[in-house]
Amino acid sequence: MNALVAVAVGGAIGSVARHYLTIVVSAFAGAAFPWATLLINILGSAVIGVFAALGAPGSRFGIAPEWLLFVTAGLCGGFTTFSAFSLQTLMLLREGEVTWALAYVALSVALCLLGVWLGYQGGAALAH
Repeated sequence: MNALVAVAVGGAIGSVARHYLTIVVSAFAGAAFPWATLLINILGSAVIGVFAALGAPGSRFGIAPEWLLFVTAGLCGGFTTFSAFSLQTLMLLREGEVTWALAYVALSVALCLLGVWLGYQGGAALAH
């Protein structure tokens, strides 16, 4: 698979998945806080962590570079929403919701780092 095609197809799938999950989570959690974006960034961090470990040198899986690009740059790139996170943080600040904005930034950073670490640990356990 061509690297550009891998990224493009993965990005399309990731973007559609993000849109759908945003609709579903917002229907349950409401729109007062960007729960969907937070969840998407945590899940994307975990998935990219798993594939970083599975594709690392020495992994028993030997994932082809194009498939790594499909998942990391494509799927996760289209799925995760850092630009949306940044805009939503700005909007919370502009609305005077400083506490929510700070909570959102702290939760996003801490939980996404935890997600990528857990994903990497899980992937590493599978890889070796």
